[in-house]
Amino acid sequence: MDIRLLGALDVTENGVSVAPTAPKPRQVLALLALRADQLVPVAALIEELWAGTPPRSARTTLQTYVLQLREHIATALRGNTGPGGADARSAKDVLVTLPGGYLLATGGGRSDIREFERLCELGCRAMDEGDFRGASRVLRRALDLWSGPPFAGVATGAQLAVEARRLEESRLCALDQRIEADLRLGRHRELLAELTVLTSRYRTHENLHAQFMLALHRSGRRGEALHVYQQLRTLLVRDLGLEPSARLRRLQQSILAAAADNPGMAPPPDDLSAPRPAGRLARAT
Repeated sequence: MDIRLLGALDVTENGVSVAPTAPKPRQVLALLALRADQLVPVAALIEELWAGTPPRSARTTLQTYVLQLREHIATALRGNTGPGGADARSAKDVLVTLPGGYLLATGGGRSDIREFERLCELGCRAMDEGDFRGASRVLRRALDLWSGPPFAGVATGAQLAVEARRLEESRLCALDQRIEADLRLGRHRELLAELTVLTSRYRTHENLHAQFMLALHRSGRRGEALHVYQQLRTLLVRDLGLEPSARLRRLQQSILAAAADNPGMAPPPDDLSAPRPAGRLARAT
């Protein structure tokens, strides 16, 4: 079974989609797929579906949704036979009933979330080891797994909504690290178009703005780098009542002090292009 949740829900068995069109069964499948190969308690599924106000028939209705999912799985399994013509797996082998809940068995299949997290770990390790080329390459592969918001096309209850926010934050952290790696590799001009879009989308994200300022400065566009700082400061003060961080202010001062004929001046001693924790909470517009 292959599972894709970083975008539109897509769960396939034997190359055939098992995702239903009805909203509630899709929600059940999404939560089971998110926790693939793990027991998902009935109580967790009911909470996800009905947010603390389940109908009296909640358990029976959930069983109906599970039966519907098994019908889709059974359809996908037809023709997938093992030695002697016997079915390799049945629908009940794939969507397993266990004491207290259900388990979606992938049979060793692929999950894009697990692959994303594996690649992110490899990329961060490469950054720590100073292998910026390897980090950039691996983190690009991780980010390429995304085709849209997590669980797109699925009605999300509390659990899926929390996971969606966690995954989006993980994506933003991976993106931040990949840009850091590219800055270390001297790809300043290549990053300008991407950072223009990102700083417009995440208007108070300090790391992205610092990266944009650094890329502009090292591309000989000192005035534009200072304008990016001023725009960010205006937003932070107006919307959050905060001044930019000390790190960002040092970068601004470094750019101000740079000689007009030396736009490639190195960043301050603490090196703004070094790996660091994510900036203040990103806010999409």
